[in-house]
Amino acid sequence: METRQRRPAGRPRGFDVDEALERALLVFWEQGYEGASLATLTGAMGISTASMYATFGNKEELFRKALERYTEGPSAYLARALDEPTALGVATAILAGTIRTTTRPTGPNGCLGVQGALATGDTGSEARDLLVAWRDDGYTTIRARFERAVDDGDLPPEADPALVARYVTALGYGIAVQAASGVGRDELQDMADAALRAWPPV
Repeated sequence: METRQRRPAGRPRGFDVDEALERALLVFWEQGYEGASLATLTGAMGISTASMYATFGNKEELFRKALERYTEGPSAYLARALDEPTALGVATAILAGTIRTTTRPTGPNGCLGVQGALATGDTGSEARDLLVAWRDDGYTTIRARFERAVDDGDLPPEADPALVARYVTALGYGIAVQAASGVGRDELQDMADAALRAWPPV
């Protein structure tokens, strides 16, 4: 009698986890948390809903992992910018990185951290709170860098590091919103250059 070998029951189909997460990131980036349905996410990832839950957890956890990937990838310019030798260099690099990331020739425009969960109902509150914390963390990091700049004499002693950090982050988020609306890279760079002309003199 012929014996047919069967695949063990419940064994998940193999797929590239990193590639699936990258595809989920792009869906969240383009459609926001609430706009990204499970069907759209799993379709883009090329996996079943069961595989998504088994590998990434629920939708909120998938979004959290996507945001981590965004921070380490497209948004990694922030960590590099903090290593610039001057506070003005830090601000210039942050805004230049924001412009590059939010106006990519391929992929979504805008910033996942700004538009990912701007309009969410109760079901999206966890994602909204996660992004609020993500933006606050970026601001706090920049403020600490500018506090050091005051201590080093790179910013004048009367400069308010918190206010300067808020100025730079507000500019960055404004650039991201404009980019999502289709404003071009050159115009955004001109705006950033004009804004930085008001930088506190040493």
